[in-house]
Amino acid sequence: MITVNSTNHSNEKVTPRKLGTFHGGVHPPFHKDDSNKPVINFAGIPKRLVLPLRQQLGSDAEPCVSVGDSVYKGQLIAHLNHHEGALSANIHAPTSGIIAAITKHALPHPSGLQAQCIIIEPDGKDESSSEHSFKPITDYATFSQNDLLERIQQAGIVGLGGAAFPTAVKLAGSKNAKIKTLIINGAECEPYITCDDRLMREKSAEIILGIKIVLRLINAEECLIGIEDNKPEAIEAMRLASANEFDIEVVSIPTIYPSGGEKQLIKILTRKEVPSGGLPSELGLLSQNVATAYSIYQAVMEGQPLISRIITVTGNGILHPQNFEVLIGTSFAHLAEQAGGTNKMADHLIMGGPMMGFALEDDNIPIIKATNCALFTSSTALRESNPAFSSQAIMPCIRCGKCMDVCPANLLPQQLYWHIRAKDLEKAKEHNLKDCIDCGCCNYVCPSHIPLVDYYRFAKVELREQKIAQEKADISRQRHEFLLYRKERDKRERDEKRAAHKAQLQAKKAAIAKKKADTGENADSDKSDISNSDTTKADAIKAAVARAKEKKIARETQADESLGKKSPRIKPTKNTGTNDEI
Repeated sequence: MITVNSTNHSNEKVTPRKLGTFHGGVHPPFHKDDSNKPVINFAGIPKRLVLPLRQQLGSDAEPCVSVGDSVYKGQLIAHLNHHEGALSANIHAPTSGIIAAITKHALPHPSGLQAQCIIIEPDGKDESSSEHSFKPITDYATFSQNDLLERIQQAGIVGLGGAAFPTAVKLAGSKNAKIKTLIINGAECEPYITCDDRLMREKSAEIILGIKIVLRLINAEECLIGIEDNKPEAIEAMRLASANEFDIEVVSIPTIYPSGGEKQLIKILTRKEVPSGGLPSELGLLSQNVATAYSIYQAVMEGQPLISRIITVTGNGILHPQNFEVLIGTSFAHLAEQAGGTNKMADHLIMGGPMMGFALEDDNIPIIKATNCALFTSSTALRESNPAFSSQAIMPCIRCGKCMDVCPANLLPQQLYWHIRAKDLEKAKEHNLKDCIDCGCCNYVCPSHIPLVDYYRFAKVELREQKIAQEKADISRQRHEFLLYRKERDKRERDEKRAAHKAQLQAKKAAIAKKKADTGENADSDKSDISNSDTTKADAIKAAVARAKEKKIARETQADESLGKKSPRIKPTKNTGTNDEI
């Protein structure tokens, strides 16, 4: 175990804390000093802002504006997806302007694919409106947890450490988990990136207020802020800001990559290990990034949604490396221009750091909420941090085991590689592929220059797609089985109705027969009565017919007699040729 000193009180009382260690890790060239000297500057308002509808883990947001609409700074332009089970986050206008288009645009993603985006042409006024703004909550302690969570959700805040998981969802899910310790991640272990370092130096008091809001939301007993010891200024600033907070402790941790991984930082600070497939909340732990804590402060106490963030613009291909406050939707080309432009060594543009970042083909792609670094660098410098970007030929695996020695998740990278190459993804799954954090340590030490992480990412996507396909197949099978069940049920119900009706008729007949038997009637008397009755009816009919005939004859006779008295018959005479003679 490593013992370090940590302070959290104004009297500089020193308390020893035993820290844990995690398996593996590497020490690549960090290049932090390239960009952490200048103060944070505002990158300005670009000529165009491109805001993808999906900037977080989950589903697209739904536009609530139309082309041609005028929008104010901070106005909601796309609301979170309300469909059941959907993960989404609100998107707000970073500045005032006109909605120029809602169309597809290239995304900052390894695939280079396009997706639906809202494009804003700023008017340069940067105007806000009280109608489209949040009211600051200065006394957050008087507000309920639900009210604070609703504000965080309305502000569109997501995790700014890279995962971009909707923060309100994460906090709401932890309310009933009995969280004891809040972990604030200020390690920033990725080479070149210094945005969190500068943020902690300049906005330490605001970060502490954001942390206190989170503590109120999850009812945690304590907060541990982990910062690598290569950031002494940030450690000192955070300790001064938290001096009077008895439940907040700033802890200096050893500099090793990837100490900023969630499970790795938890292991260092608490000596607890999150099990495979488990969550930190199961151990009474919850982690947040320092930039996320700052954005929570802005949303609650300043009434500002997540419309900008701090981004490191660095690399040996940029003239003036530094950190900027950047409006969401700004292009990488605009950032390079604000940093003095690029030079001839800018062979690559990497979003993120060299270990976990990915290359972009176009600098007109926009930054999103999850972007923390724009790295303009040469191929030579990039190979120093990540040989996976090397142009050297990929050689066969020699089974040296170096990848296994440095894996912070304590996996068997070479076995995963062989199973994935053989397309035996189930075997890779059995070797806990899901626990891989894509840190790139295996790439860094591989003497054969095998892009191992690319294989792992491919396998994860394939397994995810297989799972989705299997879920759809299961739903189809369940629907078909329910259809067969419903047909069988309907047939059974019809048969039961027919049987019940038949039984009812039989019971009725039996009741009639029983009634006749009880009154003493028998079959012979019934037949005799029926015969006599039929004879009587026949005689009556005959008599009626006879009477009718007699009446008819009598009427005819009477009619003839009446006619004979009134009009006697005239004898015809012989015609003599004149009409007058009779």
